[in-house]
Amino acid sequence: MNYLNPEIKDLKQLGIDKSEEYLNASPFPSIVFDNFFNEEVLNQVLADFPDLSQKKEVISYNNHNEKKFEAKGEKYFSDITKSFTHYLNSQPVLEFLQELTGIKETLLPDPYFVGGGYHEIKPGGLLKVHADFNKHDFTKLDRRINLLVYLNKDWEESYGGHFELWDKNMSKSCKKVLPVFNRVAIFSTTDFSYHGHPDPLTCPPDRSRKSLAFYYYSNGRPKSEISDRTHGTVFVSRAKMKDDIVKEPLTFRDVVLDIVPPILIKAAKKVMKRG
Repeated sequence: MNYLNPEIKDLKQLGIDKSEEYLNASPFPSIVFDNFFNEEVLNQVLADFPDLSQKKEVISYNNHNEKKFEAKGEKYFSDITKSFTHYLNSQPVLEFLQELTGIKETLLPDPYFVGGGYHEIKPGGLLKVHADFNKHDFTKLDRRINLLVYLNKDWEESYGGHFELWDKNMSKSCKKVLPVFNRVAIFSTTDFSYHGHPDPLTCPPDRSRKSLAFYYYSNGRPKSEISDRTHGTVFVSRAKMKDDIVKEPLTFRDVVLDIVPPILIKAAKKVMKRG
């Protein structure tokens, strides 16, 4: 089955051709492709997309910083969606991303779809600007790339739901991407690649913002891309916007990671493994 738009003859070469555009994008390495996939395949993926608000074993976020639904793994994937997502985790796509991003370390997919897979935002929902978690929960690999597939047909500008990329100082949104059907956004994830959907969705009550999210990892990464410690999602406030986000309370783990030198934490983990 051909999952790509038939006009794409050589995916790896496309990555090579678009690499300079990707690396020079503002405010951080990123790119947007339209009509990237075979429309017939994506039509079926959309037709099979469930109403996540009606499903069990779905993560429901409902707080000041995020109001959205997120499926867990492949549980609700149809056969065609499962086949499509497996392709997005396959060798040809990994080689394309390697060429596109210029990342030196070998990229690896996430077959567990931790934080990925089906995403749905209902009217009034949002996802405040943030930097992503930087380590995989199970493998402890470094998160490097996000690939987002949008599935929203006849999506009007007035509905909102733009994917926004913000500068490091959080002074302005440098790019706003309307989440229309068969549009793909790819970007490098560092501790400073701030992005989100920060304003409440204003689509009609019978509509929702649907997407598929894919994350790619490596074993190790440049130190310049990260802070000193492992962290979850870090929400950041937009400049001159009072009460834009609510800071999440510190956990005991956060405090320990802040005050204990990394070398001691590594030594403690080795001792625990031996035990």
